[in-house]
Amino acid sequence: MMENLLNNIPLFISDAIVDSIKLIPSLLIIFVLIEIFERYFSHKIANIVSFSKRLGPILGAVLATIPQCGFSVIMTTLFIKKYITLGTLIAVYIATSDEAIPILLSNPAEFLTVIKIIAIKLVVAITAGYLTDLFIKTELHHCKEEKEPCTHLQNVEIEKGCCRHEIKNRKRNIILHPLKHTLIIFLFILVVCVGINYLFEAFGEETIKNLAIQNALLQPIIFAFIGIIPNCAVSVLLTMMFLKGTISFGAVIAGLISNAGLGLLILFTKKESWKNFFLIVGILVFTAILAGIVLSL
Repeated sequence: MMENLLNNIPLFISDAIVDSIKLIPSLLIIFVLIEIFERYFSHKIANIVSFSKRLGPILGAVLATIPQCGFSVIMTTLFIKKYITLGTLIAVYIATSDEAIPILLSNPAEFLTVIKIIAIKLVVAITAGYLTDLFIKTELHHCKEEKEPCTHLQNVEIEKGCCRHEIKNRKRNIILHPLKHTLIIFLFILVVCVGINYLFEAFGEETIKNLAIQNALLQPIIFAFIGIIPNCAVSVLLTMMFLKGTISFGAVIAGLISNAGLGLLILFTKKESWKNFFLIVGILVFTAILAGIVLSL
């Protein structure tokens, strides 16, 4: 019955459906693991980062490379409360990849690509983080007891993360949220695949890929600005376009560097943080374009 249904719809749609469905089992497993990590560890490691002021950019960048929905949200809240430096937040934003890593990991052939993306973003994140702290000083809140980490997150207001779930250390259904998140990402992937397949069918795959090669230096600039949009659909779009060969490696790196996830949206909703919001956007876009063009060359 499924085959008959697929045979009655255009090829570019049926291929997109088949390709997207294949990713569901791997995505679900990865998102369940992410859910477990968030539930038991994300708040603990956030406190460790805020305690280690000098190592903040390093720890923040390393921990942000672990795929998780709420880490950038938690770190943004800690920055607003003046528990981490601007450089640490920049490092977290740059190293965060949201859905990009899970999608790439669901394609076993892209394992080396995952390693390269993580390594590049890690180096860029740490470098940008320390340079930011070098030139822009952040006035921090100091705990009375400096010998051990403060329990900052006990006094931090709860923010909403992806799928509108609360980012806090409480018991959540460990299967329900990953199922919901997998469904949402599956739909994003399906829409992107349908769009890309249609372009390939209408204009020719070689034409699209040649056009991408010819505009390799322009792509990082374009996708650095697209990456700023605080929505997980953007990282899905970037990743799928890269996998389909429609954008260069430099372009996907640029887009993923500026794509700070929902943390940037949380910063924008706080009127007292608007100055920092535009400063951070400027740093992210500049860093993304620079890194993307260097890689494209």
